[in-house]
Amino acid sequence: MDTAYQTDAQRWDAVVARDARADGAFFYAVATTGVFCRPSCASRLPRRENVAFFGTVDAARAGGFRPCKRCRPDGLPRELAIVERACAALDADPQARVTLAQLSEAVHVSPFHLQRLFKRVVGVSPREYQAARRGAALREALQRGDDVTRAALDAGFNSPSRLYGSVAGELGMPPSTYRKKGDGLRVYYASARTALGPVLVAATAKGICRIAFGDDEAELQQALRHALANAELVEDRARIAPFIEQIDAYLRGQRETFDLPLDVSTTAFRQRVWDALRRIPYGETRSYTQVAESLGVAHAVRAVASACASNEIALAIPCHRVLQKGGSLAGYRWGLSRKAALLDAEARHAAVAPAASAEADTIEYVRRDLDDAA
Repeated sequence: MDTAYQTDAQRWDAVVARDARADGAFFYAVATTGVFCRPSCASRLPRRENVAFFGTVDAARAGGFRPCKRCRPDGLPRELAIVERACAALDADPQARVTLAQLSEAVHVSPFHLQRLFKRVVGVSPREYQAARRGAALREALQRGDDVTRAALDAGFNSPSRLYGSVAGELGMPPSTYRKKGDGLRVYYASARTALGPVLVAATAKGICRIAFGDDEAELQQALRHALANAELVEDRARIAPFIEQIDAYLRGQRETFDLPLDVSTTAFRQRVWDALRRIPYGETRSYTQVAESLGVAHAVRAVASACASNEIALAIPCHRVLQKGGSLAGYRWGLSRKAALLDAEARHAAVAPAASAEADTIEYVRRDLDDAA
């Protein structure tokens, strides 16, 4: 707990000062109104004798109080703004190693609150976010053709040993291999409109290597060309059509599972996480903690969150079914609105059985097509 707000006296002082740094550290409830608020709420200051303090939204609700409509203590608008500012500060220079204290000072909230809020919204800590940004900078440098040593230094890795000790998990392969940018691969792809916006599906002869959602088909295709600049990219709507048909059927509630051959390179741990995600039943969710516990590594919650964030196969590897321990959506590679829509659709269609015969025909067609391509 943040030591600045351990006692009721400290909390009351924060309420009187409308201290925004205390937001998220605790909530205060007013007996005469039945409402609970953030410490920074601009509502009229209540009498001290009418105020009680709670550590969480759930605790305040359990105490019989309802959320204030002015400061919306049960929502995320202000928290999202804080996290966006923090991300912008970290994105400004991926090479810099910003401490939690420095970052909290930049966004004007306490380190304790920022750490908890950042993980709740993004799904990883600020430190892990910085590591991912260095990994992204490294990928971009390697894709430009820079040599590994120069790329490592430009991305903020102080030495080659530090690079090879930490970056394999980000790239899914050794840096020298990633630098080839798909050299020697033939990748078929196609994009289409769906209920969740444009989707791009790409596949090698072995199976699906990408299912990505976005706001613009051209941008999705450009991202694929950038990631696999040396691969032979072939737009083939007929070949990819069976995959897109499965996605469309899923989004319309006509199927609950995917049986797609996948071609994804990753670390052994991340593969275990992805396998665990695929075992989460349709219409159900799990927390990052529950996924970690199911793997026998209860302490690896952050690593599980990182594995979810690195997933490039939307829906087929259902990282959207993983929530924060308190039930919040947390991060999602293709946008929180899409994650919410997916979970809502699954909840509504959980009782709808997929057409088994149609699935079998589609799967057999896909497998035969991939065998022919090989």
